Amino acid sequence: MLRSFALLVIIMLSIGQQARAYDEPWIMVDTQKQVLMVMQGDQEVQRFAGISVGHGGAAKLHFQGDGRTPIGSFHIAWVNPRSRFHLFFGLDYPNVEQAEWAYRADVIDYNTYHKISKAFLEGKTPPQDTPLGGYIGIHGLGSKDPKVHKMLNWTEGCVALTDQQVDQLARWVAVGTRVVII
Repeated sequence: MLRSFALLVIIMLSIGQQARAYDEPWIMVDTQKQVLMVMQGDQEVQRFAGISVGHGGAAKLHFQGDGRTPIGSFHIAWVNPRSRFHLFFGLDYPNVEQAEWAYRADVIDYNTYHKISKAFLEGKTPPQDTPLGGYIGIHGLGSKDPKVHKMLNWTEGCVALTDQQVDQLARWVAVGTRVVII
């Protein structure tokens, strides 16, 4: 039953993504090269270098408090223009694939898995307070030290740009924009 439900959610999400126009902007974050690229189809239209990711590096799953940036395919779920990080684009993390993996690994219970899957099915932001963490996004520096940003990965799992970069990125993204983190 769990597999059938997850499969249904993935199929519905896939159909919705295929219906989007091919030339719609999307975001690619390369955690190894520390760049964020705005893409249209398979063409890069803007590149932001010198980004920072989680101080714990990047991983398939982010757990609450581990400082890792989750790898996977997400969407912008909300925007906070008054964030302490200047501007914050929240991601729909955790996604169904990560929830299924965490459930099978006994990291989350069935109720948590169901809440995450149901949120995706209904087009809502998944719960942000599970053991998988939440409030992962792309943001600026706000009052953080630009020197630290240039020297090391410092976030709790987010992708950070300078305030100027995140302002430029805002021209390309909106709620629903796909974000792929590798």
